[in-house]
Parts: sequence; C-alpha cells; structure tokens
Amino acid sequence: MKLALNGATTMNADLETDIAAASAAGFGGIEIWASKLGSFLRKRTASDLKRLLNTHSIDACSINSIERITFRDHGAREALAIECTNLCRIAAQVGCPYIVVVPSPLPPNTERTEVIRESANVLRELANIAGHYGVSLAFEFLGQPNCSVQTLAHAAEIVKVTDRENVGLVIDTFHFYAGGSTIDSLKELDVRRLFIFHLNDAEDFPRNRLEDRHRLLPGLGILPLRDIISGLHSIGYEGIASIEIFRPEYWARDPFELARAAFESGTRVLSNLD
Repeated sequence: MKLALNGATTMNADLETDIAAASAAGFGGIEIWASKLGSFLRKRTASDLKRLLNTHSIDACSINSIERITFRDHGAREALAIECTNLCRIAAQVGCPYIVVVPSPLPPNTERTEVIRESANVLRELANIAGHYGVSLAFEFLGQPNCSVQTLAHAAEIVKVTDRENVGLVIDTFHFYAGGSTIDSLKELDVRRLFIFHLNDAEDFPRNRLEDRHRLLPGLGILPLRDIISGLHSIGYEGIASIEIFRPEYWARDPFELARAAFESGTRVLSNLD
C-alpha cells in the first residue's frame, strides 16, 4: 500500500507545511484538507500547488472532504453542486484522482431505504459533475451513532445502487470499528470500488462513546488492525493507506515531527501485517 498523510492529522499546519512535512517524513502522497486548500488558493493558484507537489515529489491522493452531502434543502443542494464543481476543477488541475464525500446525520424517522435512495441520487448528481473533470468520488461512512450511513455494508449497498464507475468507498479503521462493521462485509467487497483506506487507531472506549479525539497513531490502540488489513489483502487492495487522526494533542506537536511519527507507525503496522 502507498502511505499518505491526511491533512487532518496536522490540522494546525497550513497546506504548504503539510506537503513539506509529508515529503520529509517519506510519505508518497497527501490527502489535502479542503479548508487548507481554500486558504492556499486565496493567495496562490492551482498551478502553484501543482509545482509545490512536484518540488516535493509527492502526489495529491484526495481532497478531503465535502461534508453532509445528503438530506439538504434546495438551496444547500445547489451550493453542494458548486462546491463539488470547484473542487473537481482544482483536483483535475493538480492531478488529484479523488474527492472524499461524507453523508449527513440521520434525520428523525428516516428509514434505511430512504437513506439509500437519497444517498444514491446525490452521488449520481455529483458523479456527473466529477466525471466531467475525470475525477472520482470516495464515499466515506461514519461510525458515530448519529450518521445516516454507519457501516461498510450500508455504504457498499449505496455505492452499488448508485452504479457509477467514478463512485467508490473510503474505509476508515476508526469508523469501521465504531460503527460495528464486519470483516465479512470487507471480504465481500469488489476491490475496484474501494478507493481509499484511512489507517488509524483508537483508545479503549465503548464503541458508542468513541469520538474523533480518541484516535491514535496506528499500533497504539485497540482497533483490530490486523484483521482489517488481512481483509484488505484478501480482496487484493493495494491502494492508498492514509493516516487520518483528529487528536488535539497531536495538533499541538511540530508537524514535521508528527509526520515522521505517523510515517513510522504506519510503516511498522503495514510491515508487520502486510
């Protein structure tokens, strides 16, 4: 797998620093945090970003992310289309293959079938936009109890119903565990529909109490990383393994030091389990 650094891991650093730190640590790719991209583009251009990536010999693996894509009202749906268009245009200019998209919280009294229908309809609309730019959408389920799509099986069903070649999945180890996804559901995946793998660990809390701030570097917590990575091997996944951690204590660290620690822990976990 190709190790990448997600900009959420170094949240307090700007995009230029993320790229330099990831490259210095040995990462081959970076997932660009969308708000950092916005700050960068207020003063510089997509061409500048492409040159910066080339200078540091690092690939843009995704732009992460467009949030709460489902169950929007008409005005918010139009804003979503504009946001997707703008990010896909930038992604195409810098050679970035994926935009990560995330479902909304579950509205009251909403059935599973309605979630599938709404999610598939929105993903098709966004896929049409992304396809114009040669970009794909990576749909990420969230394991927290209030999310409308909490498990891999549910997300995979939505992607199947969506039926677009440029729509696939993100599996995040934290959300996989927190939402109660199963290794069997992973082994049943068509590997062509898995675009991105987020690698992280977590503190020992009950699943329904886990929050993003409880994430840890890979190998430091209780997540079943061996089983998950073995499951990925069984379907032939060889794509991106991106370190994504939302931990305030980590954000206070020097981003270059944190990037080195993230690369070392990710390499160690994958080499022990690869």
